[in-house]
Amino acid sequence: MKIILLGAGQVGSTLAENLASEDNDITIVDTDGERLREMQDRLDIRTINGLASLPDVLAQAGAEDADLLIAVTNSDEVNMAACQVAYTLYRTPTKIARIRNPQYTRYSEKLFCPEAVPVDVLISPEQLVTNYIRRLIETPGALQVLDFADGKLQLVAVKAYHGGPLVGQELRFLKQHMPSVQTRVAAIFRKDRPIIPRGSTVIEAEDEVFFIAGKSDIRAVMSELRRKESNYKRIIIAGGGNIGYRLAADLETRYSVKILERYEERCRWLSENLNHCIVLKGDASDQELLLDENIEDTDIFLALTNDDEANIMASMLAKRLGARKVMTLINNSAYVDLVQGGEIDVAISPSQTTIGSLLTHVRRGDIVNVHSLRRGAAEAIEAIAHGDRNSSKVVGRAIEDIDLPEGCTIGAIVRDETVLIAQGDMVIESDDHVILFLIDKRRITDVERLFQVGLTFF
Repeated sequence: MKIILLGAGQVGSTLAENLASEDNDITIVDTDGERLREMQDRLDIRTINGLASLPDVLAQAGAEDADLLIAVTNSDEVNMAACQVAYTLYRTPTKIARIRNPQYTRYSEKLFCPEAVPVDVLISPEQLVTNYIRRLIETPGALQVLDFADGKLQLVAVKAYHGGPLVGQELRFLKQHMPSVQTRVAAIFRKDRPIIPRGSTVIEAEDEVFFIAGKSDIRAVMSELRRKESNYKRIIIAGGGNIGYRLAADLETRYSVKILERYEERCRWLSENLNHCIVLKGDASDQELLLDENIEDTDIFLALTNDDEANIMASMLAKRLGARKVMTLINNSAYVDLVQGGEIDVAISPSQTTIGSLLTHVRRGDIVNVHSLRRGAAEAIEAIAHGDRNSSKVVGRAIEDIDLPEGCTIGAIVRDETVLIAQGDMVIESDDHVILFLIDKRRITDVERLFQVGLTFF
């Protein structure tokens, strides 16, 4: 696939890294020549130095025969203009744009269509991150919570603790512990090394365990792996920007929410637009302010400013002052693994959270969901099976008979409204939603081929 990426920031560069290792022709456009040179030294991609919305720059990038244009520059207006130019001059088939400003997204149905601004897929990183954090809050103790099949099914990552009922036991005992719950362990990461789970696999303390289950069964499965955590009630959000505001608006009717914001004008705006949330003017790294706001009684402290260092320092301070759980927004992906698991319980990478939505539209076959796991080390994929036994490599076949790539497992199937946890003798039918877990991303092309219909793939 020939893909043009506009913008070499965190999202653009992360996406380029994901796609460059696959069978794609990638060209990336940015105004930062030094950044482009650094990327070209690391990745097998073409680079163009210039303003992404200019016709000549797009022509130089190969827009006239590109299959896909992904506009993720820091400017909504440049992204929209680039899609308009690519459509008008080159009829680029698929155009994806990152749009941040809620004033644009509020009118998305009227604004983003062929008759107005021809954007085929709208990506709002702030909303994606907000949804991601909300799922973590709704699932106490989880490191990652991902929805599949419109929320009927969830994939959850937890760290196994000393003393958990299943810790030190083989996975096959999970069914004995929970005979009425349908679940499957999709993968285990032990000291950053992936392990394909078997019935004889023994779960060890500190393992990062990914399991899949129906939404109503998630808490029950978690209790087998770690100490059960009570629901959160009191939340402090540091940073009243787009993400902080969206999250506060989403949570304020169900939780006790306070939001800390440094700038007085933004504080006034937040106060006018939030109904139940308490808005406080101040710095999240102000120890006296945190103590005055009873940080020791806070269930979750969320650092959501645009400054990584400020987020990290405020989070460490909040944890030491007694906050039960600390979640921190980290834009620099190099910091994420460094800080998570110490005093910071969960580090949230906006680029990794956004990347799944973009990959959904790049993958071949009928892929409806892609989630990046372990900061891009693995992927969870929701694919729809089509065809029949003669035209498909999966339809009409039992899971145990499907030639899955090494490192790939099928975790579950959603058939109509029914969630089916995968068993070896289960036969896949046409229109089933199949949830796969892939720990070796180099094999993604093999997974895509499984779900493409046609005799050419036999």
